[in-house]
Amino acid sequence: MELDALLLSRLQFAFTIAFHIIFPSFTIGLASYLAVLEAIWLKTGREVYRELYFFWSKIFAVSFGMGVVSGVVLSYQIGTNWSRFSELTGNVTGPLLAYEVLSAFFLEAGFLGIMLFGWNRVGPKLHFAATVLVAIGTLISAFWILSANSWMQTPTGHEMRGDVFIARDWLEIIFNPSFPYRLVHMVLAAYLTTALVVAGVAGWYLVRGNHRESAGIMLKMAVAMLAIVGPLQVFAGHEHGVNTLEYQPRKIAAMEGHWETQRGAPLILFAVPDAEAETNHYEIEIPKLGSWILTYDADAEVRGLKSWEKEDRPPVLLPFYAFRIMVGIGTLIVIAGLAGAWLWYRGRLTETRWFLQFCRLISPLGFVAVLCGWVVTEVGRQPYVVYGLLRTADSVSPVATGSVGATFIAFCIVYTIVFCAGAYYLTRLLEAGPGQGDQKSETPIAIRLPGLDRGSTRDGRENGQ
Repeated sequence: MELDALLLSRLQFAFTIAFHIIFPSFTIGLASYLAVLEAIWLKTGREVYRELYFFWSKIFAVSFGMGVVSGVVLSYQIGTNWSRFSELTGNVTGPLLAYEVLSAFFLEAGFLGIMLFGWNRVGPKLHFAATVLVAIGTLISAFWILSANSWMQTPTGHEMRGDVFIARDWLEIIFNPSFPYRLVHMVLAAYLTTALVVAGVAGWYLVRGNHRESAGIMLKMAVAMLAIVGPLQVFAGHEHGVNTLEYQPRKIAAMEGHWETQRGAPLILFAVPDAEAETNHYEIEIPKLGSWILTYDADAEVRGLKSWEKEDRPPVLLPFYAFRIMVGIGTLIVIAGLAGAWLWYRGRLTETRWFLQFCRLISPLGFVAVLCGWVVTEVGRQPYVVYGLLRTADSVSPVATGSVGATFIAFCIVYTIVFCAGAYYLTRLLEAGPGQGDQKSETPIAIRLPGLDRGSTRDGRENGQ
């Protein structure tokens, strides 16, 4: 494999976007979780919910900041490494990304300050409104980003003037065929990712015997989310797959590892795809189940990769394995939700040690599932950047291979430093736990970590202010 400017540009963008997506997939769900915590505190007046709000708002602030910084880099990278893409599709994708900034980022930035620093400076209802608006802002941001990316997957509503894409119908562009399915699938994935992290932190505290009241509440809220949203995500993912079969059959063929067009296609549980020989080795399959899952007809025809020319096929290995990892994690999530609900019903949720350890072990898997889902989406779209219309090879900037390689190395170094620093800081916050420190701090993100002199731990509303 030759390391030319195209491959290096793809690897660089994959690295930076993989780093970035970790944070929105967490903060989208965490913002909504904070809104729920504050709503419950306002209704019940129980101090434990306020302490949990303070605790998770610190985590949110750090994660949100890292997400913003890494997201800005992506915008510049589109211009530096993919200038032809910007030139040809900018009339469509440019306004969509601008709408995200104007309607979502400004909303988040405008009310984030009130949410984090206005606890003693505004009334309870206004502060709650700020938290809700930040949560809405994260969802609006997901709306526009996924709309733009979904148009690249299933382009509609445009016309061609030479090689340039011109917007013809904005409603068709925004609500393109794959967009509703992908929006629901991603938002649910974000909620599940957050729920897994909350469950893992709660399990960690309960195993150690720390913060038992707070941890019990966190675990119950996380289990409720997993038990309800987990099965919904399975259904949403299936419907997304059916939509993909209709509009991107090449991607489905790569995901499923189907080389031959056949009726009654099997569900391949495991195999080693061989692109050179155009076959799979060591297959473990269930006959006809693949056709039934995709079409509800066990004898339906499913197209294989051989029905397209080699240069028009996506790579197989990455989508094939990433899809199976994602589905496996989804299965674990459903099991965790149902098992947790059963233990809760039996009154043993916070005392069952094996379940607490299980929550700790699976807590990072939401991030893995999100990354695998995006690998399936983006690699499965190849060799096109706008599916069926604009090839990735025709979208790259005319830059020297050495320049792309040098910036790629620089990104790896800087991002590693940033990630390690952020991970260390977040770890110290988790070690401190909820409800630590001075009762009269003016901001929920002022903290005193163990061994570090950083002022007071959390904020408080005095005299009902």
